Amino acid sequence: MQNHSKASGKTFLVHNRSGNHLPELEQLSTMKTNEKYTQVPSREKGVDIINIKGIEDIGYVQPGSILLNPLTSEGSTQCRQGLYFRDGERRVDYVLTYHHPARPRAPPRNDPEIAAQEHSMDYHEDDKVFRREEFECNLQEMGLELEKDEDTKIPGVGFVKIHAPWHVLCREAEFMKLKMPTKKVYEVNEGSNLVEKINTFIHKVTEPLHPKVEENRIQNVKHLSYPFSREKQHLFDLSDRDSFFDSKTRSSIVFEILKRTKCTRAKYIMGITSLLASGVYMSAYPLHDGDIEGENTDPNDRKLLREEWASYGVFYKYQPISLIRKYFGEKIGLYFAWLGVYTQMLIPASLVGVIVFLYGCATVDDDIPSMEICDPKNNITMCPMCDRACSYWKLSSACGTARASHLFDNPATVFFSIFMALWAAMFMEHWKRRQMRLNYIWDLTGFEDQEDHPRAEYEFRVMQKTLRKERQTHKIQKPSEVSEESANKWRHTVQTAVAGLKLTEKEKLTCKDRLPAYLTNAIMMLFMIGVTFAIVFGVIIYRISTKAALHMSSNPTTRSNVRLTVKTTAAIINLVVILILDEVYAAIARWLTVLEVPKTDKTFEEKLIFKTFILKFANAFTPIIYIAFFRGRLVGRPGSYLYVFESYRMEECAHGGCLMELCIQLSITMLGKQLIQNNLFEIGIPKLKKLIRYIKSKRGTSQEEEHKKLRRYETDYFLEPFAGLTPEYMEMIIQFGFVTLFVASFPLAPLFALLNNIIEIRLDAKKFVAELRRPIAARAKDIGIWYNILRGIGKVAVIVNAFVIAFTSDFIPRLVYQYMYSSDGSMHGFVNHTLSYFNVSHFRDGTEPVEPFHLGYHVEMCRYKDYREPPWSPTPYEISKEFWAVLAVRLAFVIVFQNVVMLMSDVVDWLIPDIPKDISQQIHKEKILMVELFMKEEQGKMQVLDSMGLRGSKDACNNHSPAPRPRAGPQAHSHDC
Repeated sequence: MQNHSKASGKTFLVHNRSGNHLPELEQLSTMKTNEKYTQVPSREKGVDIINIKGIEDIGYVQPGSILLNPLTSEGSTQCRQGLYFRDGERRVDYVLTYHHPARPRAPPRNDPEIAAQEHSMDYHEDDKVFRREEFECNLQEMGLELEKDEDTKIPGVGFVKIHAPWHVLCREAEFMKLKMPTKKVYEVNEGSNLVEKINTFIHKVTEPLHPKVEENRIQNVKHLSYPFSREKQHLFDLSDRDSFFDSKTRSSIVFEILKRTKCTRAKYIMGITSLLASGVYMSAYPLHDGDIEGENTDPNDRKLLREEWASYGVFYKYQPISLIRKYFGEKIGLYFAWLGVYTQMLIPASLVGVIVFLYGCATVDDDIPSMEICDPKNNITMCPMCDRACSYWKLSSACGTARASHLFDNPATVFFSIFMALWAAMFMEHWKRRQMRLNYIWDLTGFEDQEDHPRAEYEFRVMQKTLRKERQTHKIQKPSEVSEESANKWRHTVQTAVAGLKLTEKEKLTCKDRLPAYLTNAIMMLFMIGVTFAIVFGVIIYRISTKAALHMSSNPTTRSNVRLTVKTTAAIINLVVILILDEVYAAIARWLTVLEVPKTDKTFEEKLIFKTFILKFANAFTPIIYIAFFRGRLVGRPGSYLYVFESYRMEECAHGGCLMELCIQLSITMLGKQLIQNNLFEIGIPKLKKLIRYIKSKRGTSQEEEHKKLRRYETDYFLEPFAGLTPEYMEMIIQFGFVTLFVASFPLAPLFALLNNIIEIRLDAKKFVAELRRPIAARAKDIGIWYNILRGIGKVAVIVNAFVIAFTSDFIPRLVYQYMYSSDGSMHGFVNHTLSYFNVSHFRDGTEPVEPFHLGYHVEMCRYKDYREPPWSPTPYEISKEFWAVLAVRLAFVIVFQNVVMLMSDVVDWLIPDIPKDISQQIHKEKILMVELFMKEEQGKMQVLDSMGLRGSKDACNNHSPAPRPRAGPQAHSHDC
């Protein structure tokens, strides 16, 4: 293991194999004098950095080695915390872990097979060691400082601690175009005096709701930010270099270097992602700032987040978004900011939804159709709901279902659908304004996504394609024998050929290369959606068969609750299937995305999001779409029912309509997903994995005692790796679909979403702060593809709610009856108007009820819900003219509702500007101040030139009369400055 270090105040041990120490000592002296980092000679020159901890344990110094600057007690204390190198001064910015054998290699076995297996394992382990050494050597050449620790409390795990010195941070910050605060500050104006007074008043009123963090307070002044430049370091406040680049920025800089640094010892070029995938390193992560529990814990941002954010006791407070961004980065900060805005916007939607529900409760006793259904005097006999096992039944027995349906199917739901469409448009506009404000506060204005490094898998596929072409050109043959000498020759030949080909042309994967993957994607996506349809069909068969079986029960209680039992159990089965398929579809979507071999991480993420969303959306909403738009419409009529497999009769809706069943399915699916998947799985699975990882460490002492001894990088090793924000966004997007798509049938959906999100925010906070390793701080100026998905759902929601109101609810049939067929303009007689007649003698053989006298009298005519001609008509059982009238009004309502609501949404979008006026003014002000700052700098340079007497000669040269410059001769210098 090679290393290099800043000599002033640092401790490290240098061993020269040749026994000559003078060159190293002279180098250390030079480093101390110049206070600059230089590279230690490579392994070929015979220099190693030796494990100091091991030397301290055994109590002696290896002969031929030099121990410099022993550790101080203060540095030792910091070192024990695991946040610093052993010298106690250089901070650990990143950690790599690898498998380190805890026992020496066993002597060769007599059994040839066992010996061959052990030799193969040793060969692979040695190969990993060689790759690590080359990669770490390359990291040192990039300027990073490394320190190994193999004497840890975790058996079999070694750690490589990485520190980025100042000059590396400056270089990479300039490459990454990081905006850093300059010395220039200016006053932030919030607009007119009236607006400023209103904002101040609101802030004072809501003071108890704000977290007690410095970053969340209103700042009257702001530092002018500018992309960092080493040539313009005088513009920045570098009085405290240790805090100029915070821990989040330092770790992101090191991660960029890790991605860019290559390892060529393998058959193909490898970066840190490939090294992790191939097992050369076990994990790579930045460190958390410190502990979050304990009275003696030093103050740190992580502990502050635990107290003011990741606690259920502060559920009523705003989130400390600026502190979240400071600790986790802009991408995660934007997610929690979006989640906070979404949750705040759910408050008015929940209030209106509750009012609509209460309106239904208050008017249920005045609903004439419900009263007619519940009136036993009407004595309406209904046709059997299934063949043979079911008998005739009284319409008054559906009284409870009819009254419950009115709670969700009333005129107020139409208003609520329009309100929610406008709410979705206002939510999107509000978020755009909030996002622009955060971009200004976080100095992201003008930020453009830089082109990502190609993914390791993409480079590997390009390398394979390059080698195939090169073999065809130069006839390179891969050695058949796996010997080290032949393998080295093969690698050298391959690398030489690839390097030569890279100079002539840049290879890339074309559509032709990806055609098999595209075909596989299309086939698998269609197959998975087909599986979803098949499962929904299976649940339909379950409902039909279970209903028939329960009707044959001898228990009267069972027979009276058939509908409720079948609806509830079918909804629970759907929920369980949805939860299982969600996990399966997530894995399949990732596999399909890997097959495509996207070039960059951003492209990979977008393709993965799209596939996952399509599969999970179909999984969650296919059962709901069936109930809303297909159930009860593919039934037929008595005497001519539609059958599945010639034995299962398609199911009908209850007399109150399918809206009640739709509401039950929505509520169970939504609440079940939020309670089980979003909450229990989200916090339970990381804890379970952490426990398994801890058990595998096989420590004999208790967990609590060992936890106190672990250093920071060892403690973070047991935490769950961060898997990205896609699962977090996905669950919220699906919830947004529940809130908007079928809100006409379930006005309480926003309330349940609000209650869930209040818990979700704190649950996610606890997970990020305490259960996950610290994520890489990623910069982002928006939420990316998720915004387009949200807009798409908002547009589709308008159409879906129009069809739900028109075709699923009884709103249009009631409207048509009241204004076209009612004699007095009231709803009296509506129930009788929607029921058709059937002569029981027209039943097909084998389908009539087994107990025709179940009601105590002989039935000649039964009723069923449909618009058809009576049996005494010249065209019996044909569709009546009332059906076509209702259908025409339904289609007209869909067209009018969709266009009016979308027009209103566009008006809202047009009226609300995307950028707040005060932010637009501040951005313009920043540009002016930046120009003034550089003008002053230029004037200062001119004054320096004047004082040195250089500007006059330059001006004299510039003001010289123009003349043609001679090509040659002694006069050539006369006009030359």
